[in-house]
Amino acid sequence: MKKNNLIRFVQSLVIFPVMSFPFVFTPLHNPEIYGISQNVLAQKVNIETETTPETLALNPEAIDMQVALQQIKDQKVAAIDRYFRERDMPLEGMGMKMVLEAEKNGLDWRLLPAIAIQESTAGKNMFAPNNPFGWGKKIKFDSFDQAIETVARNLGGNNPNTDHHYAGKTTEEILKTYNPPSVVHNYAKQVMNIMKDIGEEDITSASLISANT
Repeated sequence: MKKNNLIRFVQSLVIFPVMSFPFVFTPLHNPEIYGISQNVLAQKVNIETETTPETLALNPEAIDMQVALQQIKDQKVAAIDRYFRERDMPLEGMGMKMVLEAEKNGLDWRLLPAIAIQESTAGKNMFAPNNPFGWGKKIKFDSFDQAIETVARNLGGNNPNTDHHYAGKTTEEILKTYNPPSVVHNYAKQVMNIMKDIGEEDITSASLISANT
């Protein structure tokens, strides 16, 4: 009798897991529920992949535009640093910083290096440490980077304290405000001539990569 009871007890342990197994997995075999799960999964995958670099890479036009913009930026940087290097000027290597700050503040990419050249021979003859632009004459900066950021922000009209002087002005108007004709008669013309020596205002990419060719 005890043996039979033991057998029934063991059988009950086996039967209950087996009986519960279909109830756990049955919903996956329901076409309606399975379809909803698939749709949610597909939407999630689409959302995640639409914003990845891999997805962007599938668009040849996007690649072309990114490549072209980077090539143009590289040419601007090279033109500035080449001008400094050929004349042994201390600002050599600051071309990228000048281009980036010019873009950020809506300035002609040649303006900052040209002012620095006119004011201090691009860092050779400064009135104050790290101030190649003559900004405030004797204002000291911690680095060339800080000087570039400060002057670009002001000339771009993005400093609330000076925006009434520079905001919305052309390059020539900015220069005439920076150093008025009453102080240096041909200042704007001199700086703009240096800008022309550095390079053309509108640089186009020399070569574009096209996935269609």
